[in-house]
Amino acid sequence: MAVAVRASPLVFLPSSPFAASGILKKERSTIFNLNIGLQSSRSKSRCITISSVKCSASSTSAIVSKEEEPLPLEVNEIKTMCKTWVWRGYNINYLSYQARDNSSSRPSLLLVHGFGASVSHWRRNIATLAQNYAVYAIDLLGFGASDKPEGFAYNMETWAQLILDFVNEIIQRPTVLVGNSVGSLACVIAAEDPSQTSIQGLVLLNCAGGMNNKAIVDDWRIKLLFPLLWLVDFLLNQKSIASAIFNRVKQRENLKNILLSVYGNKESVDEDLVDIIRTPADAEGALDAFVSIVTGPPGPNPVQLIPKITLPILVLWGDQDPFTPIDGPVGKYFSSLPSQKPNVSLFLLEGVGHCPHDDRPDLVHEKLLPWLSQLPVAENVVT
Repeated sequence: MAVAVRASPLVFLPSSPFAASGILKKERSTIFNLNIGLQSSRSKSRCITISSVKCSASSTSAIVSKEEEPLPLEVNEIKTMCKTWVWRGYNINYLSYQARDNSSSRPSLLLVHGFGASVSHWRRNIATLAQNYAVYAIDLLGFGASDKPEGFAYNMETWAQLILDFVNEIIQRPTVLVGNSVGSLACVIAAEDPSQTSIQGLVLLNCAGGMNNKAIVDDWRIKLLFPLLWLVDFLLNQKSIASAIFNRVKQRENLKNILLSVYGNKESVDEDLVDIIRTPADAEGALDAFVSIVTGPPGPNPVQLIPKITLPILVLWGDQDPFTPIDGPVGKYFSSLPSQKPNVSLFLLEGVGHCPHDDRPDLVHEKLLPWLSQLPVAENVVT
């Protein structure tokens, strides 16, 4: 998360408004990452123990060994398998994937991407998870192949409601929500809804603190930046300026450089990943979505929501995340949870960036699969 929308790859993401404004000042500048001190120095390697939960990059207890893991899905293959669900008059793109005739006692999984990403960002996880679970992935309104309505005021609560309605109308079974960045926060908001009975657990991958950086008000560095944040909001609300910034940031070379800066494993930043982020950015309505998200209200904060949730929660955090560093205000809060809430488990993933599931899917699967296998038996149908 950086300066605006803690989210995933979309490099014209949270941290991009500032990055982009820097680009306008310096033609040759790549992207000026506005972490501004939120990322502090880190040791070369780290293994910490948080409330008796050992965080390590190595593991010997994965359910699916490396040799058994299926190959990642091709982006084009994912596109051909996707379906459309009409939600409140809008077309929502989603994927339903099940490699085996899985037991009905296991919950379904719903994968929710971060800012600027889409269903295809889970390309390295879907097939592996589908060996034991029915897997769904969704493009949130405003992203991927889902509609990007003109003039729509995007907010976290809308995405959370979309998730709840999708579980109840399409999946119709107890479900574990798996989210990255701002997608994680949308999952938290959905799970905290007192009326919901369908969510059985949460998996949060480098969870965002808000829809944009205005949420991080308890850090003195962000407080100092508030005048600049409002200036950026003002500039982005000028159509010509916003368009210039957006077009510059989504250029292929700039996009790849930003992705390289937020991934720990540089080999994971391939041309397919650049296309996953760049292609939806060319769609009609993408600019409006970008401006609305970056300049809109940050929405509910996880610090307010997590204490109300009693469901099992697995937190996986890449320790090389420049957007939401583990030693920043959001990271510190999640680090403290295992000692305060018995339903929360946290693992710090060494050498991993903001999008652990695509950066180092093997490490994510090593922690995720055993945790899923220990969940209570699911009931058959969501009422």
